[in-house]
Amino acid sequence: MASTEYRFPPQKQYTQPGKEYLMNPPPQYSTPDYKPSNKLQGKIAVITGGDSGIGRAVCNLFSLEGATVIFTYVEGQEDIDAKETLEIIRNAKTADAKDPMAIPVNLGYEENCKRVVDEVVSAYGCIDILVNNAAVQFQSDSLEEIDDKRLHMVFRTNIFSYFFMTKYALKHMKEGSGIINTTSVVAYEGHATLVDYASTKGAIVGFTRSLALQLVRKGIRVNGVAPGPIWTPLQVASFTEEQIVVFGSDTTMKRAGQPIEVAPSYVFLASNQCSSYITGQVLHPNGGSIVNT
Repeated sequence: MASTEYRFPPQKQYTQPGKEYLMNPPPQYSTPDYKPSNKLQGKIAVITGGDSGIGRAVCNLFSLEGATVIFTYVEGQEDIDAKETLEIIRNAKTADAKDPMAIPVNLGYEENCKRVVDEVVSAYGCIDILVNNAAVQFQSDSLEEIDDKRLHMVFRTNIFSYFFMTKYALKHMKEGSGIINTTSVVAYEGHATLVDYASTKGAIVGFTRSLALQLVRKGIRVNGVAPGPIWTPLQVASFTEEQIVVFGSDTTMKRAGQPIEVAPSYVFLASNQCSSYITGQVLHPNGGSIVNT
C-alpha cells in the first residue's frame, strides 16, 4: 500500500449498488498483519450493508475477534457478494461464536428494519453491537438533476435506515452495548457533485452526537467512522472511468485506502476494553485530510 500505488484500471458499473466481485483489483478486506485478540468474544453484531466494501472488512474482523456476525444486503443485486462474505466470516469465526447470518432486505423502510431486528433477536436473543453502514451515492453537477425519487432513495438508505435500525435494536441492547455509524469525510469537507450524499453523511454526524447524549445514561456508547476515499463498490458504481483511474490521489497519502485500513476503527469502537471512555466521537481514517470535527 505504498503511496505511489494509487492508480486503478479504468472501470465503470452502471447499476447501484455496485458489485465487489466485478472490481479490478478487488478491495482488500483482510491482511495477515492483523492479529485478533478476542476483543468481541461472545458479542452479537449486526452490520448493515455488510456484503462488500467496508462492511465486508468489518464483518471479517468482527468474526476474527470472536463476535457472531449478522449482515444485511440488497436481495437480487448483491447476492454473489453476500454469498462470498458469508463464506469469509464462516471461515473466520471463532469456535465459540454462533453461525453467521446474511439477511436480504431494503432497509429504507421502517417495517423492514423491524423485521431484520426481529429475525436477529429470534435467532440470537439480543444485539450487542449495531453497525449502521448501508449507503448509496450518485453524482450530479446540478441540483436540477436530483429529483424527488432519487432524494428519497438516498435519504432512506443513508439515514432513515440508521434511525429505524437503531430504534428497534435498542429494545434488545443493554449496558455495555455499542452503536457505530458510518459517515464520511464529505460530511466535513463537502463534495461538489455529491450534494445529497454529503447531506445524509452530515445528518449521520448529528445523529451520532445527539444519540450518544441520549443513551449515555443507559451505558450504551454511540460513535462514528468517517472514511475518506476508500476502494469499494460504491465508487465504481458512481464515478466515471476517468475519476476512478486517479481515485484517492488527491489525499495527503496520494492514494485511496482499502477497506481493511478502515475496519480496525470499528473494532476499536466496538470493544469496551479499547474505547469504554469514548462516545459521541467520530474516527477519521481518511489518508491524512485534516477535518474540523
